[in-house]
Amino acid sequence: MTDLPRAAAQPAEAPPSDGPLPDDAPSGDALGGREHADAERVVPLRHPLRWVLTAAVLVVVAQIGHGLVTNPFFQWSRFRYWFLRPVILDGLGITLQVTAWSAVFGLLAGIVLALARMSRSPVLRIASWVYVWLFRSVPLIVVLLFLANFQALYATLSLGVPFGPHFVDFDESRAATSMVVAVVGVSLNEAAYAAEVVRGGLLSVDQGQHEAAAALGLPRRYQFTRIIFPQALRAIVPAYVNQLIGLVKSTSLVFYVSLLDVFGRVETLGSTYPSDIVPLLLVATVWYVVLTSVVSVAQFYVERYFSRGALRTLPPTPLQRVRAALLDVRARARFAAGAAR
Repeated sequence: MTDLPRAAAQPAEAPPSDGPLPDDAPSGDALGGREHADAERVVPLRHPLRWVLTAAVLVVVAQIGHGLVTNPFFQWSRFRYWFLRPVILDGLGITLQVTAWSAVFGLLAGIVLALARMSRSPVLRIASWVYVWLFRSVPLIVVLLFLANFQALYATLSLGVPFGPHFVDFDESRAATSMVVAVVGVSLNEAAYAAEVVRGGLLSVDQGQHEAAAALGLPRRYQFTRIIFPQALRAIVPAYVNQLIGLVKSTSLVFYVSLLDVFGRVETLGSTYPSDIVPLLLVATVWYVVLTSVVSVAQFYVERYFSRGALRTLPPTPLQRVRAALLDVRARARFAAGAAR
């Protein structure tokens, strides 16, 4: 085995240069790195169709906004006059009362119906299924009109032994006020839909959670309230809040049982002031938009609260998104200013 010549082991000498390089001259490594970066620069994918659709949407929105502002048919001066009138605010209070009571009673009845639907008793399962099937099939306005004329069928209601003596009697004509009829009718209708929402949320809980809760030796009541139901709320809340948005709009039907909510006040004022029908309808529309928007904001924060154990990172709030967008714009502006120097 022969040794390599000593000259081959020595590093090759750099070629002579004419003189020393200036201090600000880039080295060979820097030039090679820059050429490599230029060769591997990623060109962003262009989306011409996205920009065309964005421009089309902006044009349509601008046209709609221009028509709303400039069209004298909407009578915005009369809209401003009616929007905060006491008669409208009184109707808004009725709408909020019917919505709140119906939401509470409907949810409670829906939980009971859902548990009955999942019970081992065939009588409870059949009764719950029939209730849900019936009230999801009958329109709400029919339920309200039927309850408004309920005293024609039963003048008095009583509690006692079937086919036997009565212990307590109720005068239906005194108990069935317009508010009671509206709340009961809307609650009965809401309970049928809430029952399916709650049942779907309970079924979404993994069966292993039931087995783990049973393995801990907890009573069935604690299994439901401490383990099963809190996990089911993540699926129940979005669907039921969406149902609440429909409930807010469904309260407009209580006008047909002589309860003047915000829609009922608008209809009554429209018959008195026929020239203001359009601005009055706009008043009702804007108030319903405000109410549903408030419910949507509450839905976001409730969903965010119940997703704490399911997500690694909670979704940012609207304020956090605005702050992040402002910081991004600020960073882009600094980068553009630095590149322009």
